[in-house]
Amino acid sequence: MTGTKSHSEAENPQAQVSLHGRSYSLPKRPVVIVCVDGFDPEYLQHGIDNGILPTLKEFTLSGFHRTANVAMPSFTNPNNVSIITGVPTSVHGIAGNYFLDRDTGKETMIVDDSLLRGSTILAELAHRGVRIAAITAKDKLRRILQHGLQGKQNICYSAEFADDDVLEWLGRSTRPSQYSGDLSLFVLDAGIKLLKEDRADVFYLTLSDYIQHKYAPGEPQANEFLSEIDSRLKSLVDLGAIVAVTGDHGMSDKSDAAGEPNVLFLQDELESKFGEGCARVICPITDPFVKHHGALGSFVRVHVSENAAQLIPEMAKHCQTFPQVEVAMLKDEAAQKCETPIDREGDFVAISSKNAVIGAKAKEHDLTVLKGHRLRSHGGLSEQKVPLLMSHPSTWSDEAGTEKRTWRNFDIFDLVLNYGK
Repeated sequence: MTGTKSHSEAENPQAQVSLHGRSYSLPKRPVVIVCVDGFDPEYLQHGIDNGILPTLKEFTLSGFHRTANVAMPSFTNPNNVSIITGVPTSVHGIAGNYFLDRDTGKETMIVDDSLLRGSTILAELAHRGVRIAAITAKDKLRRILQHGLQGKQNICYSAEFADDDVLEWLGRSTRPSQYSGDLSLFVLDAGIKLLKEDRADVFYLTLSDYIQHKYAPGEPQANEFLSEIDSRLKSLVDLGAIVAVTGDHGMSDKSDAAGEPNVLFLQDELESKFGEGCARVICPITDPFVKHHGALGSFVRVHVSENAAQLIPEMAKHCQTFPQVEVAMLKDEAAQKCETPIDREGDFVAISSKNAVIGAKAKEHDLTVLKGHRLRSHGGLSEQKVPLLMSHPSTWSDEAGTEKRTWRNFDIFDLVLNYGK
């Protein structure tokens, strides 16, 4: 590794860190992990087929490529935290962007690491002298990524709220709009410049899914955006880094044949049958970027009022009668099958079908923010698949075991640090 030589442990190929029962070798060369928000496999396949992703195509031919499963629910916060901890949400505790605090009864946006259980791979590496650069498009992730990254040698900020010094350093006069593809390109440009200046050993660069929420694979805006990402990935590889790429979730069209959102307002339906105030439907997709999706996703948690607790099984069964619902599961089953923290689960959950979303009450969702675009969203079982790629070949072999490995997006640090050539 070029640059400062004060991090002797990072140059010891036997040195490792451990977290949640998994071990990770310290890097022997720069490592860049990119989380492309909303990276559905269709974007990759379409881009390769149409010749607009030459770098990622080379990854599939000469490096490593699998289709991986994400953590459930398939939202941004849970999966970014799973990626940087190497485990599902049942272990690290952050199972949504938004939740109902059972102790206070307050609905709360997750904007920091206060609910995080345990450490992160980034923090454990930093404690061993590995220099970390964690750059995020969305500031809601910054305070989670920053967990344990004390010390001036570590870098963590968001494109959304980058300060004037960062803007000047990157040669930009203004911050990118939070509703733009440029928010993500800012993150990659910052990573490239930091790598050129040899200011970090391990980079975690996580993007925004604004474009994927608005444009399907093959649309000109999606093609242009992904082409820009691809060219920046090439720059990172050319600078000598091992580059790995995955996504936090896929993306599905959630509109009907007329182009209108195919949405079930579940709390309205429950109150219509079981009485006003019988339950509160929480949409964990909710975040400050509501124009992406109108707070409509494919996974909701239902918290039933105490005086209706005996109706929980009947309510869950009623949810299954709606065509927009793929499955409704009681708390224990949901926590087991979705690998979520049981103490933070609803009384039951409802997961939509691939072409639908579930909301709470119609009056709480502003669909005018979609501005004529077809609704595209995520959160369910149908958005669990994402690419998992690495620029260099892997020493991993499926032949080493009796069964082929089922890869998860949160295996990416294991892949790069333990099996990257």
